[in-house]
Parts: sequence; structure tokens; C-alpha cells
Amino acid sequence: MKHIVYQTSGTCSQQIDLDIDDENRVRNVQFLGGCNGNLQGVSRLVEGMKVEEVKERLGGIRCGYKNTSCPDQLVRALEQAE
Repeated sequence: MKHIVYQTSGTCSQQIDLDIDDENRVRNVQFLGGCNGNLQGVSRLVEGMKVEEVKERLGGIRCGYKNTSCPDQLVRALEQAE
């Protein structure tokens, strides 16, 4: 299992902690800061998903006028882990 700590940029959340298991599945996603209810939902929805599927579904999502979002930052954390 690979553990990742990612410092976010351009979002209300400040950090994402997550694991990638030996089958390349996302596990134990936790956001620090941000919209608590929404981010708990994102975390539960991606639990057990393949990394590539998370990247395809969440990459490029924007939050209002920002060029990124917390789901997009999760994708960037996964890309950094490669």
C-alpha cells in the first residue's frame, strides 16, 4: 500500500491524505478543510475505485470561478503518486 499526503492548491481544502493499494485502487481518502459533507461524499464514492477511473471522472472539475476543485486536486494527488 502506498500512502500519499498532498498539499492542495487553489481550493478550500488544504491537504488530502489517501492510500493506493496493490491493485491500484484508491483507499482511505481524507480531506483536511473544505466543505466537510461534500468531501466526505467524494471520499466514500471513490473508495475502492481504480485510480484511472477516478482520474477520468473527476479530472478537470472546476469550483465556481476557480481553475480547479477539491475533486480535481484529488486527481492531481493521484498523478503525483505515479
